[in-house]
Amino acid sequence: MLRHFQGKSRLSIWSLVFIGIFAFLVFLPGRASTPPFDRDEPRYMEATAQMLESGNFVDVRFQDKPRYLQPAGIYWLEAASVALSGTLHDRAVWAYRVPSLLAMSASVAITAWMASVLFGASAGFFAAAMLMASVLVTAESRMGTIDSTLLFSVMLAQVALVRVLLDREARRVTPIKTALLFWGAAGLGLMLKGPVILIPTLGTVAAFCLTERKADIWRRLRPGWAWIVSLVIVLPWCVAIGVVSHGAFFSNAVGTNFLGKVASGQQAHGLPPGYHLLVFLLAFWPGSFFVVAALPVVWRNRLTPAVRYLLCWIIPHWLVFEAIATKLPHYVLPTYPALAVLTAGALAQGGPVWRNWPKALWARGALCVYGGLWTITGLALSVAGPVLLWRLEGQLSLPAFILAGGCGPLVIISAVMLVRSELIKAFVTSATCALLLYAGLFTVVVPKLHSIWLAPRLAALAETYRPCGDKTQVVSVSFSEPSLVFLLGGKVKLLGAQAAARLMHNDKACTVALVAQRDREAFVTALGDDKADLLSRGMVTGLNYSNGHHLAISLYFLAQQSN
Repeated sequence: MLRHFQGKSRLSIWSLVFIGIFAFLVFLPGRASTPPFDRDEPRYMEATAQMLESGNFVDVRFQDKPRYLQPAGIYWLEAASVALSGTLHDRAVWAYRVPSLLAMSASVAITAWMASVLFGASAGFFAAAMLMASVLVTAESRMGTIDSTLLFSVMLAQVALVRVLLDREARRVTPIKTALLFWGAAGLGLMLKGPVILIPTLGTVAAFCLTERKADIWRRLRPGWAWIVSLVIVLPWCVAIGVVSHGAFFSNAVGTNFLGKVASGQQAHGLPPGYHLLVFLLAFWPGSFFVVAALPVVWRNRLTPAVRYLLCWIIPHWLVFEAIATKLPHYVLPTYPALAVLTAGALAQGGPVWRNWPKALWARGALCVYGGLWTITGLALSVAGPVLLWRLEGQLSLPAFILAGGCGPLVIISAVMLVRSELIKAFVTSATCALLLYAGLFTVVVPKLHSIWLAPRLAALAETYRPCGDKTQVVSVSFSEPSLVFLLGGKVKLLGAQAAARLMHNDKACTVALVAQRDREAFVTALGDDKADLLSRGMVTGLNYSNGHHLAISLYFLAQQSN
């Protein structure tokens, strides 16, 4: 049975600080050397840069278009980071990623605290390692997007709920500051991603009250008045953007972006229910197998307060995002800490030899198949570095081979330990493998994948020839990814071949165009008589990983510009 631990078994404050610092160091590699990931990250970056340049911190824009998708919270956080670092004019990507780094590091530490409070100190270490080592968390912590900071706001709200549960168990009054923490965290989440925060916060409370058939947890949160804290946080900006946008923000952000994702798959991300379960094997690796292995223990203890609470956190959120039409792996990220805590509790109390395998033959067979897929996934991740460098760059990298040679055996050793029912040893070994693997990938492999990093090379090509200095007009016909917009300081026009030709004709001295081979004929035809003066400055070739297109893009100008 999953027993509730208290007192001396909890992690100390210094242990939690150590875990947070360790997570920070784990998430650090590759932050500065990896270019912006298309397509969402550079949109956040460019909108933040424009916010700082214009001084308008209410109306978020990407170039000349309003970005009415979510509130301004994430842009404010990134703007503060960039302003403090003094890197606005350098367009240094690492500064925009600092909020994600800090938020994810803090979320790992909070996860450790939560697991130690509910299931003991060793569970705290296991939960932190499980969350820290997962593939999705590793990726999200390195991107300047909204999801890491949203997760942090979810964790703050869940801290309040855990404290409420502990107060109820100890039969003491829940202090007002706990209720303020819950509603304050909800307000922060509203400023980050709107009503999405209500699913893992109010959804957890509602599910817990329904399953217990009593509402004492809800009453301890002072719902009669404490919700005003959330309103105080979000209302001023809502009023301001409502006035500035004449209501367009709310119709687009709520009506189109939020509710639209429920009804239909936006941006080619429409997938059937079950998607998140399928992706979970990879997204939560190496913890995914241990979550599945712990299910029998979880089921037997589903009525205990700690397990009930964690299930009420996980299940409603997961079901909602399996049901909506639009699906992306990070939509269920807010459930990952709860899964880590629940699984870590089972591992910590399961003993050195796991005796909690399912009894039914079909369940054991299914778990065996899942374990095989888990092993294959780990081996695929281990060899991903040298394979990618060979397939994309034609390179045989010795460091990448050393990385694969070190991580592959650890996966196999972990699989052997699983067969021996030594789950704790298997988890520690596979988590160590994952952390080494990610550090190597982001320092050795990812920066060398030049063929997929088209935007930095195109930006560098455009910078080599600016006939009119800062007044040079750069137009991109064949590459419209937001990473290029960000790296060129927002000073690039994304136009079709005919519009680009008209712009070049109207400003022959100061216009250069980035045109791929496939669009060259249409561009040259549209130039008309000017095509006789067309010259090329250089070419960049590579793969646009956002759509899978191989491109060969040249920088064109008219000959009279060289006079």
